[in-house]
Amino acid sequence: MMDQQTVDTIKRLMEWEAARDRPPEGFPSLPDMPAGRYTSQEYYDLEQQHIWKKSWLFAAHLDEVPEPGSFMQWDNAGQPLIIVHGMDGVVRAFYNTCRHRGAPVVTQQSGRAPRLMCGYHNWTYKTDGELVGVPESQDFGSSFDKSCRSLIGVRCEMFGKLIFVNLDEHAMSLREWMGPLWDEWEEFGFDRVRLAARQSFDLKCNWKVAMEANMEVYHVPFIHPDTVAPLVDHKRNVNTMFPGGHARMIAPAPKDTNRAHVRAIDNPPEWQSIETVGELGRTTTQSYTMFPNWVSPLSNFFIPPLIFWPTSLNTTRLELITMALDWGDGPVPDLWTVPDGMGGRAMSPIILEDTQFGEAIQKSMESDGFKSVPLSYQEARIYSFHQTCDKMIGLDRVPPHLAVKQVIGQEWVWPSDPRVAQMEQQVEAA
Repeated sequence: MMDQQTVDTIKRLMEWEAARDRPPEGFPSLPDMPAGRYTSQEYYDLEQQHIWKKSWLFAAHLDEVPEPGSFMQWDNAGQPLIIVHGMDGVVRAFYNTCRHRGAPVVTQQSGRAPRLMCGYHNWTYKTDGELVGVPESQDFGSSFDKSCRSLIGVRCEMFGKLIFVNLDEHAMSLREWMGPLWDEWEEFGFDRVRLAARQSFDLKCNWKVAMEANMEVYHVPFIHPDTVAPLVDHKRNVNTMFPGGHARMIAPAPKDTNRAHVRAIDNPPEWQSIETVGELGRTTTQSYTMFPNWVSPLSNFFIPPLIFWPTSLNTTRLELITMALDWGDGPVPDLWTVPDGMGGRAMSPIILEDTQFGEAIQKSMESDGFKSVPLSYQEARIYSFHQTCDKMIGLDRVPPHLAVKQVIGQEWVWPSDPRVAQMEQQVEAA
């Protein structure tokens, strides 16, 4: 949780940001980003190999595997996995691949069983992955060792009730990966919220095109004049870049807005408030990017991440998730979707506004007229994100014509913030 000094500094920075007439002194001029980062199969393949196979990725909420023996399939990272709540109470992840002939161990999307049995030849595994049953095992000979044929596990760790996986067995811990987010998110009750809604939609654009619409507020007055603009003062927005490509955005409502009547992301009075949430989470839009694909405002009513999954170079699966404290017999919270009139769900107006241009942008990007991307200071979170993409891939692996220059140095990354000293100097000079 943020201490009061940090809260006070951010509140003063909001006013400093609104008053500035140029980027902060010393902030680097951001070079154009190459167009191929959105349109090149070469760069997409590098992402697949070095970002998605090495990052901690949100997989599930404990509510989806609530009891010992519960399991669910998960393949958003391009690999067939199963998340299993073991009979011993431990949540684990495995490749959904039998060690015999490679058939899937489970074919149901989800279920509950004390053992996992492959339907092809009935090889049977405990919920901790141990192979315990091989029909007619005598035919495999005396040298066959079941202990060497357990399901192949995948790194699996939890933050509160959220389950994350990492395909890299040598990866740092989830806590190390999250860095300062681990402590800052403590106030939001990740260990208490239930999963209320989880819906997926397919978009016809590169995953970064879709995600970056949620990583800056430069567009808010133009795309969201009646939805987000009354909630977010883009001039008083304070961006913070964290190590590892994570970032935070905090913005108050415009001063002439009656926030109690217009804030769309936390207004239902019948839903429980997370009482541990601090001042900024209750009074501003406090939003985080967790590298590589999580974007979420966090408030005293909701944890509603938007998760972006690449399904090809120019297609994306967008997951819209709402988590909240127990709603009892009241309406089920679903922040991002609305009934579609046919028994299903459709994207809410805010999400439609952010995604409406995705397909057109992608087609335009694939034209000869798209050469590069210039970014402003307000869009620095996006540039920092791209710097981390290249670092994850390996700076020596990214072809020069696709690389971004590493111009945002550590002096602009938390806990450093040159803006604070500049703000204080201006106050003293006044």
